[in-house]
Amino acid sequence: MDQIVFILGAYSITLAQLVIATAAAGFALLLAVLVTLGRGARMRAFDAEEQARRADEMEQRLLQLARGQAETTGRVQSMAELLAQRQGDLARAVAERLDASSHRIGESLARASESTHENLVRLNERLALVDQARASLGELSGQVMSLRETLANKQARGAFGEGRLQAIVADGLPRDSFAFQYTLASGRRADCAVFLPGDARPLLVDSKFPLEAVTAFREASSPEARKQAEARLRQDIGKHINDIAERYLVSGETQDIALMFVPSESVYAELHEHFDETIQRAFRARVVIVSPSLLMLAIQVVQAISKDARMREQADLIRAECGALVADVARLRERIGNLQKHFGQAGEDVAQALISADKVARRGARIEQLEFETPPMAANQDSRSGSLPFTRGAAE
Repeated sequence: MDQIVFILGAYSITLAQLVIATAAAGFALLLAVLVTLGRGARMRAFDAEEQARRADEMEQRLLQLARGQAETTGRVQSMAELLAQRQGDLARAVAERLDASSHRIGESLARASESTHENLVRLNERLALVDQARASLGELSGQVMSLRETLANKQARGAFGEGRLQAIVADGLPRDSFAFQYTLASGRRADCAVFLPGDARPLLVDSKFPLEAVTAFREASSPEARKQAEARLRQDIGKHINDIAERYLVSGETQDIALMFVPSESVYAELHEHFDETIQRAFRARVVIVSPSLLMLAIQVVQAISKDARMREQADLIRAECGALVADVARLRERIGNLQKHFGQAGEDVAQALISADKVARRGARIEQLEFETPPMAANQDSRSGSLPFTRGAAE
């Protein structure tokens, strides 16, 4: 037993030691197995208890789940009944709203139909107006073409200017204050002569219409063409100014100035905008260039001067007429006073007549009621007054 089995480091291990060590190891192993088995038994017992507890909990939960399911079933059934009721209410509400919507839609469609019909009627009326406007535009375009042809001819253009001059003068002045185609002592004839009050010398007006030169100036496409057209227009206007100054400014026979009438506002504006030196030249030559609006203004001034002169000439007659008017007013006042007196007397007579009518009406009412019993005193008074005997008539 003392035999050395092996050497471990500095120690020698004998067989007895090895057997004892093996036995101790086996005992320790057996002890560990027993401990492990005990623990496993305790664990299995604990697990069994835990499973039993969980089974009880599961059973309780199943019972609760069954009760909840029953409650849920009842709630679902009640909700189904409520839902069915609500669905019925919703169906009725939807039906009512659909009926109301259908009625409103029908009314809306009817109103829309009426509105559409009215709009179509108005549209037809407007189309008729458009047709009329188109016809008017056609007539206007024809008139414009006629005017264009008229203005293209120099003689017709001159007649057009004279016509506008005559229309403006004739509309603004009395017949004895102007003369057309007035002939001077020299035999030259002016388009119009305006006679100022208190002055035997007429104010002469001549119509000029330099349309061709102005059109060439407006339609010039290059600076060279514009320069040539400007020179032509300046030359034509200068010639007209010189002709008017030489022919119609006669000392002692005519006024000191003459009017050159341009029957177009646009032509007049063109001259004033681009040919200021020509306008100044006309002023120096005592020739005033006027447009239709300026000629109207001048005619109104002449009309005011003529009216003032006539007022001064007729001042005595106006004073006499005013005196006669005052006398007529005084007589009218006197006659109105007399008429007022007559009306007052007539009012009094009417009041007395109304009083008598009231009395007759009251007596007629008594007769209708057969009130014939009259006291002796009243009868005596009625016999003295010549009235019929009534019961209540004496006091009245």
